[in-house]
Amino acid sequence: MQLSGTIHDLPKDVKVFIALFVITLSFGFFTGFSFLHLTTSLTPHGIENHYIGNENDVDAEEMIFKKSEREILNIIHTHVFSFSLIFLALGGILTTTSINQKLKKFLLIVPFVSIILTFGSIWILWKEILWFKYIIILSGILLEASFILIVCLILWQLIFVKGE
Repeated sequence: MQLSGTIHDLPKDVKVFIALFVITLSFGFFTGFSFLHLTTSLTPHGIENHYIGNENDVDAEEMIFKKSEREILNIIHTHVFSFSLIFLALGGILTTTSINQKLKKFLLIVPFVSIILTFGSIWILWKEILWFKYIIILSGILLEASFILIVCLILWQLIFVKGE
Protein backbone atom coordinates (compact mmCIF):
# COMPACT_ATOMS: atom_id res chain seq x y z
CA MET A 1 0.00 0.00 0.00
CA GLN A 2 1.45 3.34 -1.07
CA LEU A 3 0.71 6.18 1.37
CA SER A 4 3.19 8.77 0.09
CA GLY A 5 1.40 11.76 -1.38
CA THR A 6 -2.10 10.72 -0.34
CA ILE A 7 -2.48 13.76 1.92
CA HIS A 8 -2.80 15.89 -1.23
CA ASP A 9 -5.86 13.98 -2.41
CA LEU A 10 -7.81 14.15 0.83
CA PRO A 11 -11.07 16.10 0.84
CA LYS A 12 -10.78 19.70 1.97
CA ASP A 13 -12.72 18.98 5.19
CA VAL A 14 -10.25 16.26 6.17
CA LYS A 15 -7.31 18.55 5.40
CA VAL A 16 -8.81 21.26 7.61
CA PHE A 17 -9.39 18.69 10.37
CA ILE A 18 -5.75 17.52 10.20
CA ALA A 19 -4.46 21.10 10.10
CA LEU A 20 -6.53 22.07 13.14
CA PHE A 21 -5.33 18.97 15.00
CA VAL A 22 -1.68 19.79 14.22
CA ILE A 23 -2.12 23.45 15.21
CA THR A 24 -3.89 22.53 18.47
CA LEU A 25 -1.24 19.92 19.26
CA SER A 26 1.43 22.56 18.62
CA PHE A 27 -0.30 24.97 21.00
CA GLY A 28 -0.14 22.34 23.75
CA PHE A 29 3.43 21.38 22.89
CA PHE A 30 4.70 24.95 23.01
CA THR A 31 2.78 25.68 26.21
CA GLY A 32 4.71 22.77 27.75
CA PHE A 33 7.92 24.20 26.35
CA SER A 34 7.09 27.56 27.96
CA PHE A 35 6.61 25.78 31.29
CA LEU A 36 9.99 24.06 30.81
CA HIS A 37 11.60 27.45 30.18
CA LEU A 38 9.93 28.86 33.28
CA THR A 39 11.08 26.01 35.54
CA THR A 40 14.61 25.42 34.19
CA SER A 41 15.55 28.61 32.32
CA LEU A 42 16.68 26.12 29.62
CA THR A 43 20.16 26.03 31.18
CA PRO A 44 22.24 23.10 32.45
CA HIS A 45 22.21 24.60 35.96
CA GLY A 46 18.43 25.16 35.80
CA ILE A 47 17.79 21.59 34.65
CA GLU A 48 19.97 20.21 37.44
CA ASN A 49 18.19 22.35 40.05
CA HIS A 50 14.75 21.40 38.76
CA TYR A 51 15.29 17.68 39.23
CA ILE A 52 17.84 17.33 42.03
CA GLY A 53 17.29 20.59 43.90
CA ASN A 54 19.56 23.30 45.21
CA GLU A 55 19.27 22.85 48.98
CA ASN A 56 23.05 23.16 49.40
CA ASP A 57 23.30 26.43 47.46
CA VAL A 58 23.30 29.17 50.13
CA ASP A 59 23.18 31.88 47.44
CA ALA A 60 20.03 30.53 45.78
CA GLU A 61 17.17 33.02 45.50
CA GLU A 62 14.61 30.24 45.82
CA MET A 63 15.12 26.90 47.51
CA ILE A 64 14.23 23.92 45.33
CA PHE A 65 14.09 20.41 46.76
CA LYS A 66 15.07 17.24 44.96
CA LYS A 67 12.12 15.52 43.32
CA SER A 68 10.98 12.40 45.14
CA GLU A 69 11.20 9.05 43.37
CA ARG A 70 7.42 9.11 43.03
CA GLU A 71 7.53 12.56 41.36
CA ILE A 72 10.35 11.68 38.98
CA LEU A 73 8.70 8.43 37.92
CA ASN A 74 5.41 10.25 37.36
CA ILE A 75 7.12 12.91 35.22
CA ILE A 76 8.96 10.33 33.13
CA HIS A 77 5.96 8.00 32.82
CA THR A 78 3.47 10.65 31.71
CA HIS A 79 5.86 12.41 29.36
CA VAL A 80 7.09 9.25 27.64
CA PHE A 81 3.50 8.10 27.06
CA SER A 82 2.26 11.46 25.85
CA PHE A 83 5.27 12.20 23.62
CA SER A 84 5.04 8.71 22.13
CA LEU A 85 1.40 9.29 21.24
CA ILE A 86 2.12 12.77 19.90
CA PHE A 87 4.80 11.43 17.55
CA LEU A 88 2.70 8.39 16.64
CA ALA A 89 -0.06 10.74 15.45
CA LEU A 90 2.31 13.12 13.68
CA GLY A 91 4.27 10.24 12.17
CA GLY A 92 1.08 8.67 10.86
CA ILE A 93 0.19 11.93 9.14
CA LEU A 94 3.77 12.43 7.94
CA THR A 95 3.74 9.05 6.17
CA THR A 96 1.01 10.39 3.86
CA THR A 97 3.10 13.36 2.68
CA SER A 98 5.24 13.45 -0.46
CA ILE A 99 8.45 14.64 1.20
CA ASN A 100 11.80 12.98 0.51
CA GLN A 101 11.74 9.36 1.77
CA LYS A 102 15.10 9.62 3.59
CA LEU A 103 13.97 12.74 5.45
CA LYS A 104 10.67 11.05 6.22
CA LYS A 105 12.41 7.97 7.68
CA PHE A 106 14.69 10.22 9.72
CA LEU A 107 11.72 12.15 11.13
CA LEU A 108 9.85 8.94 11.93
CA ILE A 109 12.75 7.51 13.98
CA VAL A 110 14.54 10.46 15.62
CA PRO A 111 11.70 11.64 17.90
CA PHE A 112 11.39 8.22 19.54
CA VAL A 113 15.15 7.97 20.10
CA SER A 114 15.06 11.51 21.52
CA ILE A 115 12.20 10.63 23.88
CA ILE A 116 14.15 7.70 25.31
CA LEU A 117 17.37 9.72 25.56
CA THR A 118 15.72 12.77 27.12
CA PHE A 119 13.66 11.03 29.76
CA GLY A 120 16.19 8.26 30.40
CA SER A 121 18.75 11.00 31.00
CA ILE A 122 16.39 12.78 33.39
CA TRP A 123 16.23 9.56 35.42
CA ILE A 124 20.03 9.25 35.39
CA LEU A 125 20.47 12.94 36.31
CA TRP A 126 18.06 12.39 39.20
CA LYS A 127 20.44 9.62 40.34
CA GLU A 128 22.98 12.50 40.50
CA ILE A 129 25.14 11.64 37.50
CA LEU A 130 25.31 15.31 36.66
CA TRP A 131 26.81 15.30 33.18
CA PHE A 132 23.59 13.77 31.85
CA LYS A 133 22.06 17.26 31.94
CA TYR A 134 23.94 17.86 28.67
CA ILE A 135 22.38 14.76 27.09
CA ILE A 136 18.98 16.10 28.21
CA ILE A 137 19.71 19.40 26.47
CA LEU A 138 20.95 17.84 23.22
CA SER A 139 18.19 15.26 22.97
CA GLY A 140 15.61 17.86 23.97
CA ILE A 141 16.80 20.16 21.17
CA LEU A 142 16.54 17.26 18.74
CA LEU A 143 13.04 16.46 20.01
CA GLU A 144 11.90 20.07 19.69
CA ALA A 145 13.47 20.48 16.24
CA SER A 146 11.85 17.24 15.04
CA PHE A 147 8.45 18.41 16.25
CA ILE A 148 8.78 21.79 14.55
CA LEU A 149 10.00 20.30 11.27
CA ILE A 150 7.29 17.63 11.17
CA VAL A 151 4.55 20.17 11.91
CA CYS A 152 5.87 22.60 9.29
CA LEU A 153 6.14 19.87 6.65
CA ILE A 154 2.63 18.59 7.34
CA LEU A 155 1.12 22.08 7.22
CA TRP A 156 3.10 22.90 4.06
CA GLN A 157 1.81 19.75 2.39
CA LEU A 158 -1.77 20.47 3.48
CA ILE A 159 -1.80 24.11 2.41
CA PHE A 160 0.54 24.49 -0.56
CA VAL A 161 0.87 21.12 -2.32
CA LYS A 162 -2.07 20.26 -4.54
CA GLY A 163 -3.34 16.79 -5.40
CA GLU A 164 -3.68 15.36 -8.87
